[in-house]
Amino acid sequence: MLKCSNSLLSIEAKKKKNHLQVTVMKTASKLAVFTVLVLLLAEAHISVAVKCSAIQLSPCLGAITSNSAPSILCCSRIREQKPCLCTYLKNPSLRNYVNSPGSKKVARTCGVPYPKC
Repeated sequence: MLKCSNSLLSIEAKKKKNHLQVTVMKTASKLAVFTVLVLLLAEAHISVAVKCSAIQLSPCLGAITSNSAPSILCCSRIREQKPCLCTYLKNPSLRNYVNSPGSKKVARTCGVPYPKC
């Protein structure tokens, strides 16, 4: 009887172990799928095209033309428009503003490297 009882306990322990392994594998699979989705969504967000519009930098005008610090909004806009800065430098009507010492100071303060076009 004792031997039979031990066998039953052993079978139950194996069933629990197998169930636990299946649960862990299902959880790991779900986590892997979730991770892939997050990475894909992040990549999609990064590849969204920026609409180059110099007017988007208007919150920076005060900081560019004076010694005032750039606002959080200004820095956010400069980061958003970073891919457009070379286009602005090539535009004769914008070049003097983008190339000014004030613009360079604001970009540096906001942590945006000045473009090398």
